[in-house]
Amino acid sequence: QVEFVYSGGGLVQPGGSLRLSCAASGFNLVFYDIGWFRQAPGKEREGVSCIRGSDGVAVYSDSVKGRFTISRENALNTGYLQMDSLIPEDTGVYYCAPVCTIAPGYEYPYWGQGTQVTVSS
Repeated sequence: QVEFVYSGGGLVQPGGSLRLSCAASGFNLVFYDIGWFRQAPGKEREGVSCIRGSDGVAVYSDSVKGRFTISRENALNTGYLQMDSLIPEDTGVYYCAPVCTIAPGYEYPYWGQGTQVTVSS
């Protein structure tokens, strides 16, 4: 069964940091890109960052560039998203998918439950 297991979300004050993890289950992530997406309440899911499996090149949306850092640990079949200088607009449920895109409208059948990030004072 193809799925991601998430951890690292939570409640944090503005300016704080969180590190999200998504561990792949049912397939070997080393052969794939890793994309992080988020869905804020009442909004469509959007891509925020991705990292290519072939060369490790990372892509960031303008809204998170300079604040978020994506990485991967192939030996653990896991992707990470280090989120610093968090702002309330970063609030949402965060998901992974084995793709490198931040274009809107990407659909994936195995999103899973994601991990909730809430930035609030």
